[in-house]
Amino acid sequence: MELYLDSADLKEIETGMKLGFLTGLTTTPTFMHREGVTDVDAMIVNLSKIVPVLQIEALGSTADEIIKDAERQLALGLDPAKTVFKIPVSLEGVKACKALRDRGMMVNVHLVYTIQQAYMAMTAGANYVCVLAGRMQDQGYDALKLIRECVDMINYYGSDAKVMFSSVRNTEHVRNAIELGCHTITVPWKLMKILTDNNFTTVGTQQFFEHTRLVTMRVRDIISDKNPVVKLHDEVLDAVVQMTQSGFGAVSVMKEDGRLLGIFTDGDLRRQLASNGKNLMSQKMSAFEYKAPTTIPADALLNEALAIFKEKQIDTIIVTDNDQVVGMLDIQDMAKWDLI
Repeated sequence: MELYLDSADLKEIETGMKLGFLTGLTTTPTFMHREGVTDVDAMIVNLSKIVPVLQIEALGSTADEIIKDAERQLALGLDPAKTVFKIPVSLEGVKACKALRDRGMMVNVHLVYTIQQAYMAMTAGANYVCVLAGRMQDQGYDALKLIRECVDMINYYGSDAKVMFSSVRNTEHVRNAIELGCHTITVPWKLMKILTDNNFTTVGTQQFFEHTRLVTMRVRDIISDKNPVVKLHDEVLDAVVQMTQSGFGAVSVMKEDGRLLGIFTDGDLRRQLASNGKNLMSQKMSAFEYKAPTTIPADALLNEALAIFKEKQIDTIIVTDNDQVVGMLDIQDMAKWDLI
């Protein structure tokens, strides 16, 4: 099924054409008026240079007027092999269609509301027979039934005409066109850009990214360049300052010889404040007992870090490199990469 963009918004059109697979563009004077276009001819020429196939109106009350309007627009410099003239269905319209097709021009007979109109368009040699589904449904007509009849008729008679599903109002219309076997559809950009959206796809993609990071990225890739440390002769106030400046809820506590002794967390701080009150801030770090800290090498995979967080139910792991403390890995560092 051919896929056209239905628009007169230049930014939308340029963005849509970058997809690289759209058949072309359908547009109308109504769209151009809505976008504030004052020089329609100049706009048409501009669009013809950026889209593979351009479908534009050829208007007139008689077949001769319609043909002259098409010829006038071709004289602007349009390529007949890349231009389709849209003609509202009528007796004069299908007469003009036949004349233009005899001259090798492409025609879309549109505003089709009945199978009889579609038959006349097909018989006149129209390249496209266009049903405005949304408009028909707004007026209480069964547009999907008509489109199915048009597809069946064209396929039955072996015509080269293509049924175009237009006036697309929602993504369900695109599904309808596919199920009905339409040959082509024209879709506004606001709907086209969400045709690939699906929550299950989004979740699955996020999981692929997450799992790839876990088994390819290393701890050193995501840790902060802040490395909050205090020594045993430092005061609790020094630890609070280090936590505040680094943004971590913990500091590494080092022995005087530079070896790691343990970790002092904001949870430890609250517990000690409950026991010691405001005098706590002047106490030395040596006044407390420390458990053996949880560490991880800087070159460990993030998958290993995640396993530690889950197993030990902790928020912070000290990161080492050749037995030297080089930083901290916080549970929030993992969250920033959507790893938890």
